[in-house]
Amino acid sequence: MATTVTERWAGLETGAGPYGICAGPDGALWCTLVHAGAVARLDIGGGATAEVFPVGPALEGPSTITAGPDGALWFSAVTGHAIGRIAVDGAVTAFPLPSGSGGPFGLATGPDGALWFTESQGDRLGRLTPDGRFDAVPLPVAGAFPAGITAGTGSGSDGALWFTMNQANAIGRVAVDGSVTTYPLPTPAAAPVGICTGPDGARWFVEIGAGQVGRITSDGEIDELPLPDRSARPHAICAGPDGRCWFTEWAANRIGAVDPATGRFEHVDLPTPSAEPHGICVGPDGALWAALEVGALARIAPLPT
Repeated sequence: MATTVTERWAGLETGAGPYGICAGPDGALWCTLVHAGAVARLDIGGGATAEVFPVGPALEGPSTITAGPDGALWFSAVTGHAIGRIAVDGAVTAFPLPSGSGGPFGLATGPDGALWFTESQGDRLGRLTPDGRFDAVPLPVAGAFPAGITAGTGSGSDGALWFTMNQANAIGRVAVDGSVTTYPLPTPAAAPVGICTGPDGARWFVEIGAGQVGRITSDGEIDELPLPDRSARPHAICAGPDGRCWFTEWAANRIGAVDPATGRFEHVDLPTPSAEPHGICVGPDGALWAALEVGALARIAPLPT
């Protein structure tokens, strides 16, 4: 059965800038609207128009979003230099970063029950407890520009978080005690961005500069798989329910998938030209959903085998 792609506007205005996306604990789909300064909730089962919640100037530039450990959604405000929390009823709380911090981007719930995030402008990682206590973890590399971050689950859980260092051309691992290990990438100027824990227990990441998908094991062994289109500029990646990793191809207007067992790629074109796909996740309905900066969400289903 062929893969189908449905783009859904659902009240997301052109120019709002859907960017990060995740499944919420309430069975809805949540996404950040980076240009509109808002977070949107979409009840994908009910067919209703999206609810849009402005987050205010303290949370300017909402970017990545994740389900937190407390039943709420948490997001990074990259230009507001803050972490935001939005309850499923739409109530928003801002947690401004401490002085000297800046540019929070990637965000994930750690195995210690805290929110961990990258600071793209600070050469460090941040840790935030749900009750608002911050800690900082300096990185050993200057000008690293840390980007995506992920915590292992299932067979991929090693009690740590893994993150990309876009300008240091490396992958990092941080234990919950704050100890950091870095692993340089073989390809120069690969510029890794998105990262996830794959169904094989390894970390999978995308290299926006090199047009490659990479894999790193818990012991630091790295493999890189060149895309058929090296100019595709892959951006975000997630583990799919079909045993593959799915990723957005920002410059190619496509969604891609890679089979961890074989390295085989598959690609799905988006109907709207210049859609600028960014975040991607598995939705509450088991399909893949991608945030398109043009102002839409894309649903990718059924999953081919």
